[in-house]
Amino acid sequence: MMIEVLAFDGDDTLWHNERVFSLTHDWFRAMVAPYGGPSTGDELDERLYATEMGNLALFGYGVKAFTLSMIETAIEVSAGRIPAVEIQRIIDAGKEMLAHPVDLLEGVESTLDALAGRYRMMVITKGDLFDQESKLARSGLAERFWRVAIVAEKDPSTYRRVLDAHGIDPAGFVMVGNSVPSDILPVLEVGGRAVHVPHELTWAHEAGDAVDSPRVWNLEHLTDLPALLERL
Repeated sequence: MMIEVLAFDGDDTLWHNERVFSLTHDWFRAMVAPYGGPSTGDELDERLYATEMGNLALFGYGVKAFTLSMIETAIEVSAGRIPAVEIQRIIDAGKEMLAHPVDLLEGVESTLDALAGRYRMMVITKGDLFDQESKLARSGLAERFWRVAIVAEKDPSTYRRVLDAHGIDPAGFVMVGNSVPSDILPVLEVGGRAVHVPHELTWAHEAGDAVDSPRVWNLEHLTDLPALLERL
């Protein structure tokens, strides 16, 4: 079946996201170090990641969840010795992340413009509703999309719900994203197709090996997408 709907992930597909988290990770390591706890930055990262995974079902994804997990981790690794002034610094760091300018990946605007009129285009991205809506609005890309779906999780049931809600046949649906667990595998399960465009930085929870399937195309850059679709 011909491609009818082309959907894009937001974070690290349309705009940079993980690099902001990476910078905050570096800051967090240095901030916590004087208060004891893990002997290396890698060990602290593992403790923070474990806390994030433990909180995922309660807090979901995004900067706010990450900030709460940083606070919890700092208290735990310091055995409660970390002072309130440092907790405030963590909160301030989270606010700075939320206010960080939206930095589009190179060639995003020209790529979307090249595809305009050929497909119905939408965004399907997960995370905090307010944060994701704000990033999309500040990106300047919103008017290019037919529909936007901000979801708590990207699993097969979520994709089925989104496709059903908009009357989209999975056979004519293609998802474009950087995350194998979120943008590729669940889309294949519901009968769609996918384009994997890896980002230079990928959160461990979103990492995965490239998928070898006739219904998945792997690209180095998003700017290669119009030429790929032209060939299909």
